[in-house]
Amino acid sequence: MSEAVRQCDVVVIGTGPGGEALATRLAREGLEVVAVESRLVGGECPYWGCIPSKMLIRAANALAEVRRVPELAGAATVEPDFAVVARRIREQATDHWDDTVAADRLTDAGVTLVRGHGRIVAERTVEVEGADGTRSRFDARRAVVLNPGTRPSVPPIEGLADTPLWTNREALETETLPASLAVIGGGPIGLELAQAFARFGSEVTVLEVGPRILGPEDPEASEVLTDVLRAEGVTVLTDVKIERVDHGVSEGGDDGFTVTLADGAVTAERLLVAAGRRHNIDDIGLDSIGVEAGRSLTVDETGRVEGDASDWLLAIGDVVGRGAFTHVSMYQAQRAGDAILGREVPDYDDTFPRATFTDPEVGGVGLTEKQARDRGIDVRIGVAPLGESSRGFVHGPGHEGVVKVVVDAARGVLVGATFVGPAGGESVSGLGVAVRAEVPVATLRNSIYAYPTFWRAVETALADAAD
Repeated sequence: MSEAVRQCDVVVIGTGPGGEALATRLAREGLEVVAVESRLVGGECPYWGCIPSKMLIRAANALAEVRRVPELAGAATVEPDFAVVARRIREQATDHWDDTVAADRLTDAGVTLVRGHGRIVAERTVEVEGADGTRSRFDARRAVVLNPGTRPSVPPIEGLADTPLWTNREALETETLPASLAVIGGGPIGLELAQAFARFGSEVTVLEVGPRILGPEDPEASEVLTDVLRAEGVTVLTDVKIERVDHGVSEGGDDGFTVTLADGAVTAERLLVAAGRRHNIDDIGLDSIGVEAGRSLTVDETGRVEGDASDWLLAIGDVVGRGAFTHVSMYQAQRAGDAILGREVPDYDDTFPRATFTDPEVGGVGLTEKQARDRGIDVRIGVAPLGESSRGFVHGPGHEGVVKVVVDAARGVLVGATFVGPAGGESVSGLGVAVRAEVPVATLRNSIYAYPTFWRAVETALADAAD
């Protein structure tokens, strides 16, 4: 049975990073806020995404750095122990996948946390179905905010759905290192985990259906990372056609996976599927208010969903299709909060900073060369290998990388940049400021770049883009 409808100011469906931040802020501003969560408060990032994956990557990078000692400083040996990082993920990052601390943060801020699946059932009205089947309803005087997040997508490959496949969740929950791992998907998640498991000792094969890994990024980034992974023993296969997946005992007596390709087969103990994610918008009641959604929701710059419900319905995070990153969701949450509170909302920052935390890291901001050309921009390109910089020479092994700048020749400003190298995700931030502020390329060229730093490669790339 449904309870009587409760009144509140705002209902937030989904407490991923953006939803949690928005609910907390509004409650502290004095609004009556209800946050609805069917899984863990905090969403994917702290339990199966950003934080635990970076712990695994940090551990794997430490192993790689020790292995570089013979080329730099003498002799060193290392014995990987996956149990150490698995324990750190369980105990320090996720509290054994318990969200008590995060839930307490919400309620301590004055938010009413309701556990269950939330659906819009009428204008401004959300119904929450608890795990025990009980239902409660809330009427929002000011706004309903959707932050439902995503879930791993499993491609329609014959036999795949019936196997005990891994997504990023199982990969980060495992306490045992697999002897071998096949990865379907050459995007950021697949590549980060592939390299980390390989550095711990797994035999890893990456299967990418496209012509190159990191397809959306500039090809120079793909080339560097492909070379690095292969040099570390990772098998990288592109342009593959996967015909089917089987799991079971093979002729050799091993219990594992067989991925049948058009021109062969790959076997592995475990199979990680990292082939994209699906937005959780198929069961949140949009049809009840006449809102049609495809893969994502269309919103204006404040986060208001386009259509007749725009005066009360907002959406933030992955579901709006502007980038499945925690920092994007947090930025949108700030803007949605300003809109709900009746404050001025500044122009949207569409520079879209992003990072793939492989080693080397791939940092990107703004448009890639292809995106710029597709928009009809008269593009000039500058490229500088990181290894040719003085810092790259000094750094020695582990310095692989490249800097690429994309210049709008007509306006004389950067519209995009890629920085592949040690801390590439950090380094690209400076170029992000240049893109966002439309700093003239002439000013960037007439600037002092500290010596010897990796940033000297930016100077070289800018010179390469000269008329």
